[in-house]
Amino acid sequence: MIPTYLFFPLGVILGMAIVYLLLRAVTGSAYKRRDEILMQAEHDAENIRKAQELSGKEELLKRREELDAENDKTREELRDLERRVERREATVAELQQEIAKRERMVESNQRKLAEKLEAIESREGELQQVLKDQREQLFKISSLDQQSATDMLLNQLRSDLKAETGGIILKHQSELKQTCDKMAREVIGMAVQRYAAAHTSETTVSSVDIPNDEMKGRIIGREGRNIRAFEKATGVDVIVDDTPGVVIVSAFDTVRRETAKLALVKLIQDGRIHPSRIEEIVTETQKEMDRHIRQLGTEGAEEAGVHGMHEKLIDLMGRLNFRVSYSQNVLRHSIEVAFLTGMLAEQLGLDAKLARRCGFLHDIGKAADHEMEGGHPAVGAELLKRYGERPEVVHAAAGHHDDIRVDYIYTVLVASADAISAARPGARRETLEKYVKRLEELESLACGFPGVEQAYAVQAGREIRVIVNSGQVGDREAATMCRDMAKAIEQALTYPGEIKVSVLRETRVVEFAR
Repeated sequence: MIPTYLFFPLGVILGMAIVYLLLRAVTGSAYKRRDEILMQAEHDAENIRKAQELSGKEELLKRREELDAENDKTREELRDLERRVERREATVAELQQEIAKRERMVESNQRKLAEKLEAIESREGELQQVLKDQREQLFKISSLDQQSATDMLLNQLRSDLKAETGGIILKHQSELKQTCDKMAREVIGMAVQRYAAAHTSETTVSSVDIPNDEMKGRIIGREGRNIRAFEKATGVDVIVDDTPGVVIVSAFDTVRRETAKLALVKLIQDGRIHPSRIEEIVTETQKEMDRHIRQLGTEGAEEAGVHGMHEKLIDLMGRLNFRVSYSQNVLRHSIEVAFLTGMLAEQLGLDAKLARRCGFLHDIGKAADHEMEGGHPAVGAELLKRYGERPEVVHAAAGHHDDIRVDYIYTVLVASADAISAARPGARRETLEKYVKRLEELESLACGFPGVEQAYAVQAGREIRVIVNSGQVGDREAATMCRDMAKAIEQALTYPGEIKVSVLRETRVVEFAR
């Protein structure tokens, strides 16, 4: 038997042997697995290398094909360029040939011209000599010297030209009239058509209706104290006569007269008429009238499209609402002229805003001409200059009646629009005496021309028809007379609008059969 104490060392040895065998088996298996992995890695690397080589070859082939296509395209472009160059060279060669041909033609023409010039100079010398010989021979035949012959020819030419002057005037006058009339009708017609104002005229009424004759006594007051207080406060004259139901208010200042009229109406409505109440009502009415005037001026400026005016100018324009000229309200007339001037300026390509401003302010002097010395054009120009208006506006106010030399086109437009507004139907009314005097002056001026038998002013003085003696005045002389007569009317007479001059000549031939 084996002793017990030997079992432990034998177990240890046996265990170590088993571990050794197990380690050796595991190590052999690991080396084998390592070899298999290495072989697989080499195989995969070889496959990847081959795939990369194949992909590189395909990319190389694709790039080569692209380069070949680009080379083919470049070769085609070069061939096209060569063909264009060849065509241009051919064209240049043709042009050179054509230029050379033309140079030869020019040289030939220059030679021919030089030869012709020489021939002409030679012929001209011969002609001068022939004319000289003929002139000397004519002088010998006619026994006239050169000066006498020249005077005779000039007199004959002057006579012929005088006979033809009327025909030339008729021809050019007809052409100018057609062109000017057409252009003027287009411009003015367009402006008038675009602005259609009411064809009415206004009158100022300075009478106040009263309910009964007892009110007249209350207005006069005890010993006339009420009427004196009223006249002193308002600056007007109150006329109380036998006319039933009416009291007349008279004053040169239209604004003052309108203020007095409104104050008197308020007193009649209130019934309390005594000096202190009169002063209170008049003061209140004057303040209301000032506000009303400012409102009228502002509304008029807004309607005319004129902005940025000085407050004093607005007040003056408002005062024009109470001023009339030939029964035409001056404020409405100013607004109408503003519109017409602006439209005419638009037709001519000018500044329409400036034109409307010139037209709106052209009669502003009428609001202060009774306070300042001078006519309303000069007064208006002074006011506009004082309150900083532009030179064009100042000049339009000063020159719209042709009182000064015209420096701006806007002055001409304002004058035209002013004439249109004043001459349209219903705008103004003229007294019978002035109307008849204007017609008589027109007829007498026409009768002052030699050869005139009769003259008739027709169409309210807008046309003068003149009958001339056919034995003294010919057709061409009649044309000259018509033009001279129109100029004389422009220089001598004052009239609205225009006057048509018609010269009539009759040729009558009488024979008797026996």
